[in-house]
Amino acid sequence: MPICVIETDRLNISLLKPEEFPLLKQYLLRNKQHLAKWEPNRDSSYYSEFEITLRIKNALLAFKQQSAFYFVLLNKSNDKVLGVCNFANAVRGPLQACHLGYAICHEHQGQGLMQECLKATTHYVFESLKFHRIMANYIPDNTRSEKTLSAVGFEREGYAKSYLQIAGKWQDHVLTALINPEN
Repeated sequence: MPICVIETDRLNISLLKPEEFPLLKQYLLRNKQHLAKWEPNRDSSYYSEFEITLRIKNALLAFKQQSAFYFVLLNKSNDKVLGVCNFANAVRGPLQACHLGYAICHEHQGQGLMQECLKATTHYVFESLKFHRIMANYIPDNTRSEKTLSAVGFEREGYAKSYLQIAGKWQDHVLTALINPEN
């Protein structure tokens, strides 16, 4: 069983244990082509048992240290990863902020699963972890991300030229944020 943190109507949003690496590997391999245009270039080692297990161990350590929160979206039977949702670059002190990143399986796009996930996880980040700001950025032509973030309440704050190297080239990004209404 995964280390379950958040449950929604259709998802279990969790951290994986190292021995559950096959679940993440299957997701990554199934979506390799689909995610390529939205992620940094990946070499073959990224998909190896060693590297995936190491990333899961690092995610558990980051969670324990409260420096990042690397969740996977699981179906209700916990036997298939449907996507990922990460809150990284956590900064405490006067900023109290983190960056959101996410991806969903090609076959599960358009079903509202990521909106369901983001509503639950942002609530967790604000209520349980007491962050004040969550920042999320997207490539301007990624209209799915634009609509998803907007539906969850993220507001556009700016535009960054040549912001991240994605799919082998430096790409502009739209900058958005969601502010904790209670904090």
